[in-house]
Amino acid sequence: MSLALILRPQSLAEFIGQKHLVGEDKPLRIAIEKGHVFSMIFWGPPGVGKTTLARMIAHSQGREFVEFSAVSAGKKDIQQLMQRIDTMQQLKPQLAPILFLDEIHRFNKAQQDYLLPFVEEGRIVLIGATTENPSFEIISALLSRSKVFTLQPLSSDELKILVKRAIKELIKQTGKKIKVDAEAEAWLINFSAGDARKLLNLVENTFELYSNLSLDSLKSTLQTSAIKYDKDGEEHYDTISAFIKSMRASNVDAALYYLARMVHAGEDPKFIARRMVIFASEDIGLAAPTALVVANAVFDAVTKIGYPEAQINLAHGVAYLANCKKNRSAYDAYFSVLRDVEQTGNLPIPLELRNAPTKLMKELGYGKGYQMYPDQSKSLLPAKLKNKKYFSKST
Repeated sequence: MSLALILRPQSLAEFIGQKHLVGEDKPLRIAIEKGHVFSMIFWGPPGVGKTTLARMIAHSQGREFVEFSAVSAGKKDIQQLMQRIDTMQQLKPQLAPILFLDEIHRFNKAQQDYLLPFVEEGRIVLIGATTENPSFEIISALLSRSKVFTLQPLSSDELKILVKRAIKELIKQTGKKIKVDAEAEAWLINFSAGDARKLLNLVENTFELYSNLSLDSLKSTLQTSAIKYDKDGEEHYDTISAFIKSMRASNVDAALYYLARMVHAGEDPKFIARRMVIFASEDIGLAAPTALVVANAVFDAVTKIGYPEAQINLAHGVAYLANCKKNRSAYDAYFSVLRDVEQTGNLPIPLELRNAPTKLMKELGYGKGYQMYPDQSKSLLPAKLKNKKYFSKST
């Protein structure tokens, strides 16, 4: 049994992370403790406890827990499950089982539609897990009948707790004296990027190879690991990051390589295309405004066509975007403005820019002095920010 499975928490007392959901007086803790079960969607990155929480909820109610991965499961699997559930209910009425559907965003619209009546009728309690924004990937009818909970990557302090538990378990298994120095621990936590499973897998593999957890051993294990893209999430973010950074560097060869890695692994073409749409505005921006048009066209094409032909649309778009000049001025300016908005709140809008639909407002000076095309040097910002300059056309 893997280290990740051995250390999987069995109770909230053992659970690490997600204090905003399972801390004292937080929604999921209350639901679990009071046995209040309802359909829900867990949205968050890999290795943060989505499956574990679903199991805890089922255990707290004594309900049957059925786990499917939407990567491999389909309508037929759901159909067979419901037939079995209906038979069991006829023999012995019991609480509706919990269906945990991992990577629920990989179910297409027809498959999600098929699930809907079973959820509505209360014949199953659905808990879906996804790394993608549910608003984009889950049909509105199913989404409206579920509560969405957002899970966060584990913090450094939370991962340190996990490292201690892993070492304690390895000592228990082997009887060996095992230590991790501060430098190795810091590197391991940084590498894990908030993903508990990623951390435990590297710890386990390193110890199996070298019988220690030194910094050199950890790095060597990582370098000798088989190169793979796990479409369930393990290398998901590393590969998409390399893909985006290659387009940003205008390196078409590298961008196409990482695209091919994702396509070959069966990555959802809409996921790739959506990142391309974001990239077109974030990195290319004003340097080539048509990039957003092209990226949207690619997204529309892959949505209509699907694999295998969609990979051609993706390759076309990637080559175009990677070759475009880059300009982040609009992106940088906006987020600079946003920081000021967060810090200063709703500052008074200059009177000349305010709407004046009534006589009183006009008397108070609303709209007074407004010019449709004022001198470009004139600030139209609130008085407190009037000397601010956010936007520069330079890249």
